[in-house]
Amino acid sequence: MFKVKFLTTISIASLLSMPALAEIMLSGAIEQGGIVIGKTNASNRVSFDGKALAVSENGDYVFGFGRDDNKAHILIVTSPNGLIEKKILTPQQRDYKIQRITGIAKKIMNPKPKDSARAKLDSSQVREARSQISTRTAFANGFIAPIKGTITGVYGSQRFFNGVRKSSHYGLDYAGKTGDPVKAPADGKVVLYVADMFYSGGTMIIDHGHGITSSFLHLSNSYVTKGEEVKQGQVVAAVGSSGRATGPHLDWRINWFQVRLDPALALKALTVK
Repeated sequence: MFKVKFLTTISIASLLSMPALAEIMLSGAIEQGGIVIGKTNASNRVSFDGKALAVSENGDYVFGFGRDDNKAHILIVTSPNGLIEKKILTPQQRDYKIQRITGIAKKIMNPKPKDSARAKLDSSQVREARSQISTRTAFANGFIAPIKGTITGVYGSQRFFNGVRKSSHYGLDYAGKTGDPVKAPADGKVVLYVADMFYSGGTMIIDHGHGITSSFLHLSNSYVTKGEEVKQGQVVAAVGSSGRATGPHLDWRINWFQVRLDPALALKALTVK
């Protein structure tokens, strides 16, 4: 485990006046929803917008951009002798699809007070699981799709349930049959499994290190338990239709702490050598 430290604030003007040491090595998409994997000397310090990022013993680090992020971000790599390498990163903006879903149960569209309280508890458990910091570096070895199936929902789409506008969708939906195997997209540790969350039903979260987690929603079963270490490609759960779902499918999500990333872009991010 490690502690996150905040660095002294440096203005963009000051950064731009500093000499660059070498090209910063990054892999991934500098766009909304993108996960970015970096590589540097393990003795260097790395910060993103003034907040220290964990650097592994192999020099790996990671960060990402949210769905609507359009700000300029400052990435700084500092060597032990104080020399600075810097880069200004502005995520490319995207156009998102409109997705209309019908057949949502009335009790879910208009939950009772006890159900709303339950959903609030669910959210707090998910937030806590995604807040954990570990030194794992599985994120640096890339991701595989957790299931073979037709993609029926994409990240960032604006959703309308029964004609009512709701929040954006933050996962990648795969069509499937109840019981279809769900595989771990990368090595990690199971940090949460709840079989019956109000909205997401059977919900599992796997920690891949440095704040990167995978979430699986609407599961019908889990084959692993909280605290268990899993390997990439290992069958960890089964597709279901629990929670707010109109049919069996897998909703796979990727987070960098509380920042929601696009799993489709995570599949394209390659390890930086």
